[in-house]
Amino acid sequence: MKRPLILFSVFLAFLAGCCTDKKDANIDKFSSVYKDIKNRYAPDGRSKTFEIRLNKEGNAYVLRGAATEADAKNALIEELKANNIQALDSIVLLPDAKLGEKLYGIATQSVINFNTSGKFSAESATQTLMGTPVRILEKKEGWTRAVTPEGYIAWVTSGSLAEMTKQEYDAYTAAPKVVVTAKYAVITEKPDDKSLMVSDAVWGNILLDLGSAGNYRKVGIADGRTGYLPRNYVQDFGKWLESRNPSPENLVATAKQFIGVPYMWGGTSIKAVDCSGFTKSVYYLNGIILLRDASQQAYTGQDVDISKYVSDKEYTAQALENLQTGDLLFFGTAANGEKAERISHVGMYIGDGVFIHSATKVRINSLLPDASNYYEGYVRLVRAQRILGNEDMGKGIVSIGKSSYMPESGR
Repeated sequence: MKRPLILFSVFLAFLAGCCTDKKDANIDKFSSVYKDIKNRYAPDGRSKTFEIRLNKEGNAYVLRGAATEADAKNALIEELKANNIQALDSIVLLPDAKLGEKLYGIATQSVINFNTSGKFSAESATQTLMGTPVRILEKKEGWTRAVTPEGYIAWVTSGSLAEMTKQEYDAYTAAPKVVVTAKYAVITEKPDDKSLMVSDAVWGNILLDLGSAGNYRKVGIADGRTGYLPRNYVQDFGKWLESRNPSPENLVATAKQFIGVPYMWGGTSIKAVDCSGFTKSVYYLNGIILLRDASQQAYTGQDVDISKYVSDKEYTAQALENLQTGDLLFFGTAANGEKAERISHVGMYIGDGVFIHSATKVRINSLLPDASNYYEGYVRLVRAQRILGNEDMGKGIVSIGKSSYMPESGR
């Protein structure tokens, strides 16, 4: 008698499973509408957030998620109504109102890591240097979603930022500052190299200037910690900013200081860099903020005609004659009738068919096949962009001194 009962129970469970797996037509319709709205209003998640889902909660549909674009949110709701989908609006418009007035942050470690989501297991996205200001969008379970000065949106551990109100932020950015000019340094508790470490510091870090102490400079970190750096390791931020001269010669000199620095996905400091983190760092140290990724940098500035090189199988020096030192070179796969151009690598041209880039480590290679250091990468040169001369023209290239994010001291 038990066997038929068991079989009947299995049959009921099977029916229940079928009912559970039955697709919801409204959910399917939502997916199509959402994809269309996202492509129109926020196609690149690195610069705009639009992460919405439609949940069936009891007898009601609920829109949940977060968005930086109010227009996209409103368009989604209207489009759903046009498709006869009524849903409760629980979308969080960023910055999240729960943050109150703490909408500003300053990086408080020599280099802080940002991930693509608020998880330690998530993919690395980018880094910022100590003293870099960010805009805070939301906080969840020890993680903060923020916008970096180049407009890149990603997640960082909340403890890596000093959070501030607008009033606190304005006071901080207006205070006197120094910039670290040594590649690597140690901030110590006392003006003594044998004193305990407060924090490490790297090239490009920005710190509060708290005065001289013999051969040391007393400095402050945005989270309240103070310490000392050798006086010759720092420079007044205002004077440093005024002295930035992003000439081709200075760009090359800075770039060569990175030779041998290891490649690391997401890296943007002298500790380690990825390909676009390298070009970004070189230009930053010369006073210019670039967009974060190679696929973003590739469409900024001014196009340089390298069509002869791209189409010429001999890759001659004459085909590169339009290039100038400091131009960015982009590698990947060219567009064809079926696929769009895809950029996956970037380097900086330094003249005579030679460029410098981060691939395994920062190194110098040639674009000419007969050279001993010819770059035999898995991707081809497909595009070149001129950065110099295109600053502050709405082309994704901003001088530090004209960035609304960066400190005002010394402007």
